[in-house]
Amino acid sequence: MNFNVWIIIACEIGFWVVILLGLITRYIFKRERLGFFLFALTPVIDLILLIVTTTNLYNGATANQVHALAAIYIGVSVAFGKSMIRWADERFVYYIQKQGTKPIRKTGLAHARHSMKGSLQHVLAYIIGAAFLVSMIYFIKDPVRTEALLETLKLWALVLGIDIVFSISYFIWPRPVKDK
Repeated sequence: MNFNVWIIIACEIGFWVVILLGLITRYIFKRERLGFFLFALTPVIDLILLIVTTTNLYNGATANQVHALAAIYIGVSVAFGKSMIRWADERFVYYIQKQGTKPIRKTGLAHARHSMKGSLQHVLAYIIGAAFLVSMIYFIKDPVRTEALLETLKLWALVLGIDIVFSISYFIWPRPVKDK
């Protein structure tokens, strides 16, 4: 694996480590402001990833799926970051702290709305990630060196379309309530 792959892996791990540290700091050590500060560091991880990827391309690397993955990661992190932290926060309070209410599995119209909200976040992630991909394509100005970026953009558009279709389907065929 090349250096960029390791940076992306490190950023992904770093994202979840910072969130976990924020949760532990907030709930175990009762230091809410320090916990908030740790949560606020997650965009710094995205910035590091962006700098490393841009520098790598600037220094003559041919863009590949790893560079595309960096753009996708940044888009997803920005669009879903707050909801991922909220998701982790709810589960930490319930399963680790043994407090609060158990997170419930959504069904029916509530599930359809939740799924559509996720699809709209996916649209935002796509817009952000696509902006970075298109910027890298423009920045390099060599279709041969950026072919992987364009192909990734097309594949992601297909995945986004499928995600939206699934969300719409939940309004037509709602998720049923399971018997306990």
